[in-house]
Amino acid sequence: MFDYHVHSHFSADCDVHMNEMIDQAVKKGIKELCFTDHIDYDYPDPNFRFEFDVKEYDETVQRLKQRYKGKIDVKKGVEIGIQPHLVDRYTALLQRESFDFIICSMHTTDGFDLHSGKFFEGRTLHEAYETYYTELFTCIQSFNEYSVLGHLDLVKRYRYEPNVYHFHDIIEEIFKTIIPRGKGIEVNTSGFRSGLQSGMPSKDILELYKHLGGEIVTIGSDSHTPNTLGDRYEQTVQLLKEIGFRYVATFENRNPIFHKI
Repeated sequence: MFDYHVHSHFSADCDVHMNEMIDQAVKKGIKELCFTDHIDYDYPDPNFRFEFDVKEYDETVQRLKQRYKGKIDVKKGVEIGIQPHLVDRYTALLQRESFDFIICSMHTTDGFDLHSGKFFEGRTLHEAYETYYTELFTCIQSFNEYSVLGHLDLVKRYRYEPNVYHFHDIIEEIFKTIIPRGKGIEVNTSGFRSGLQSGMPSKDILELYKHLGGEIVTIGSDSHTPNTLGDRYEQTVQLLKEIGFRYVATFENRNPIFHKI
């Protein structure tokens, strides 16, 4: 079992120390745990400053990696919050710093955070979805310093109606851009905890990724508390098998390692 989306006290929205997360992961039989704390420049909610000291972060992960050696493999990742005007800033950061794994997520669209609901004000849900996917596509056309796209259909977590068009045409263009570049996607199991009937992305999007030749898939719980580590892992593996995926990926020094499922 691998959990490749885990937060700690280095993220502004989490107060659990890394060692607490690791202790629980060991108890749950997780083989590999990747911390992916937030760097989300220009986040519009002033109550959250999603940045951390990268030197302290590295030293902490390396120390814990050695402490738990033989019990669990601890990896150093990061989750960045992409916006069009931040592409150059993130590129410079990630070319300068060393991470095993980088999640590229979009938490802010058109200058509004998704979490508070402000992004949806004054828009139909159709318009909101179109804006979200179009802006994500714009970002990944010129951004290359990441391993996987995080919770690709995150916008559905905050507002969802099954009869609204879900923009598979734009998502297809995203996949046609990232697959030849060797980029993957994650299955983020927190969708279930957020009231959706699936992880993120949903099965139809995973099928589209597979149909277009995508093979790099990670599984992450997006845990901010120890009790959700490894959440829905076996269920997600079974879904991936049904779709036709043969492997789950982990990463080391930003290189994918494939594990047969």
